[in-house]
Amino acid sequence: MLKTNRILLALLFAFVLGILSPLAIAGGPPRLITVIADKDNLYKIPGQKLPVITLKANEVVHLRITANKSTEWDKDGTIHTFTINALKDQGWDLRLKEGTQDFTLVAPAEPGSYVVECTVKCGQGHDDMKMRLVVIP
Repeated sequence: MLKTNRILLALLFAFVLGILSPLAIAGGPPRLITVIADKDNLYKIPGQKLPVITLKANEVVHLRITANKSTEWDKDGTIHTFTINALKDQGWDLRLKEGTQDFTLVAPAEPGSYVVECTVKCGQGHDDMKMRLVVIP
């Protein structure tokens, strides 16, 4: 009976470790990435010449986006968007009001390069308001 209890305890311990290990490895809060949707109709990431976000597949990320008003905006007060058309159904369609907003999202499971674009006519240069999200395995 004692041997059976030890085996059951060992199995339970292994099971709990098997469930908790991935959580411990992933541990902590999501990575914070700061983005600026600027009045010159460009996306910017502080410290980067060309704005690119690189995430692992299924990684949880916290985006802190500061939107600065340009010369045009939507009638509901949206001044820019942070949109990936291929991932709209996964929450990657963020309407931005003036100021700083926080969003928590999950990277797509499929590795690849995705275009982030503004879908609100925000002024001259709007058509070039794009950046990349790169998802790696």
